[in-house]
Amino acid sequence: MTPRTWLAHPDDAETVARLLIAFRDWYGRDWPSDNAFLAGVERLIERVDTDFLLGAEHDDAPPAGVCQLRYRPCIWTAAEDCWLEDLFVVQTARRSGLGTALVEASLARARVRGCRRVELDTSETNTAAIALYERFGFSSSAKSTSGARDLFMGVRLED
Repeated sequence: MTPRTWLAHPDDAETVARLLIAFRDWYGRDWPSDNAFLAGVERLIERVDTDFLLGAEHDDAPPAGVCQLRYRPCIWTAAEDCWLEDLFVVQTARRSGLGTALVEASLARARVRGCRRVELDTSETNTAAIALYERFGFSSSAKSTSGARDLFMGVRLED
């Protein structure tokens, strides 16, 4: 059976939130709260700069995977960039091709929007995710002539 994916709509917000909560739990975290996840999804799913994709193992299966895509204009590419923010497949659906289908759908969505680049980050210990992304040409190696490794950095702002 072939996995299927689709663009989530506002009436899918609870399903998207449920899968993102499972992702949070998989990381061993208990924050943000379930209600905060749902409120965040409800807010983001209405925005033009965010897409959520859902996926199932086959036509008769319930949603078992989710992907969040965020879009932003980029001066360097003269187009939008796509940030693959979250991709998660529940344990029971792993090795079914659903993760592959979600990455394929993400790249297709980015192309439809005219994006010239898709970026993401993942833990260097998540070898399954790294292998999945590498199959699609994602690379953590630097593209500059200096040979330096690109780092994604951030700072947490406290109230």
